[in-house]
Parts: sequence; C-alpha cells; structure tokens
Amino acid sequence: MDVFVNAAVSADGKLSSRRREQIAISGEADFARVDRLRAEADAVMVGVGTVLADDPSLVRYDESHRRDVRGADSDPPVCVVADSRCRTAADAAVLDGDRETYVLTSEAAPTDRRDCLEAAGATLVVAGTERVDLPRAFDALEAEGIERLMVEGGGELIFSLFEAGLVDECSVYVGNLVIGGREAPTLADGEGFVDDFPELELEEVERVDDGVVLHWTVP
Repeated sequence: MDVFVNAAVSADGKLSSRRREQIAISGEADFARVDRLRAEADAVMVGVGTVLADDPSLVRYDESHRRDVRGADSDPPVCVVADSRCRTAADAAVLDGDRETYVLTSEAAPTDRRDCLEAAGATLVVAGTERVDLPRAFDALEAEGIERLMVEGGGELIFSLFEAGLVDECSVYVGNLVIGGREAPTLADGEGFVDDFPELELEEVERVDDGVVLHWTVP
C-alpha cells in the first residue's frame, strides 16, 4: 500500500495554533490541489485528535478528476480514523453519509465505545494491545482493497507513521504565516527522534498561492 502524507504548515512549521484551532494556512489554489490528491486516493486518513478538534467530514474531493483517473463508476474515497480508545463520537462528521469509514483501534478500547461506533456505521479494525499497531492495521486495509492511502494529520499520527517506516511520499504546503508557540502542533509531534532521523528526497518544489509545496519521497 502506498502511504502519502499531505499537510499545510506555517513558515515556522506549525499545523495550527496552541489552541488547536483550524487556521487557513493556504488558499484556493492549494485547496484545489488537495482535492485532486483526495480524488486519486482509495482512502483518506486522520488521527482521532484531528477528529476531536476539527470534526472533519473528509468528503470534499475533485469528482471530475476522480472520474478521469479512476473511472466513471468509482466510489468516493473511504475514510480512516486512527483511534486507539474509540474516542470518536457517534455523531462525528466522518461517520455521516454512505461512505465506508474504518476506525483503527486497539484491544484497550472499551467494549461499549466499540459497540457505539459500529452502531453508527463504522467498520472497526482492531490491531494492537494498548495502541493501534499501524503495520497490522494497514495490512488489514490493504486486504480490503485500499492501495493508496492519503494521510492528512495530525502531527501525532504522522510521527507514528514515520516511526513505523510506513510513509512513502510526503507533500507539504509551507505558507506565509508565522504561528509560533511551544505547544502548537507541528508536522510530526509524538516523542520525536533522537537518532536514525528519517530522511526525505526532494522531488519537486512548486509555488502555490503565497507559499510553496514541497514534494518529497522516502527512499
């Protein structure tokens, strides 16, 4: 499975403010670029922190572009949430509509929370004891036919994916804002690396809106 990370960060590398509020870092041209990327994916993934903070629907994508690249009869991209304790609310926007939504969780998730999400229409993938075992969970997604997975955040999830060696590509829009703040989330949060830092190969630099998009691959 090809795992593709896409994010927008400020000039100082922040995903949002210390209040974890959504901030418009890019503009219309970049929004359109992201819609095309979603259209090319089999699934779009976020972590539970993003669901709790922003309640994204993950439904927006370039339908015309998807018809061109995936065919007229292609279904919309499915949704994936990494949620070790099943904290996603039953009425979360990511569970709205007819699209399939996979919730990757662990054995530590309370049974009542699992039952609640399944009743709301989620398909649970249980992998890992205390936290989601991402390699095992991704194997399960691949068995369901997901070949290209787009990851949109947040920083904890993205760090975990790099830590597990699961990222194949990374596209980062760097905007013209300075957000600052020790507690503001960055592209890759988590515990951080102290050695064996993942290295990226820069493939392309593209000017978009008032910033640039850096296209990286992971060797």
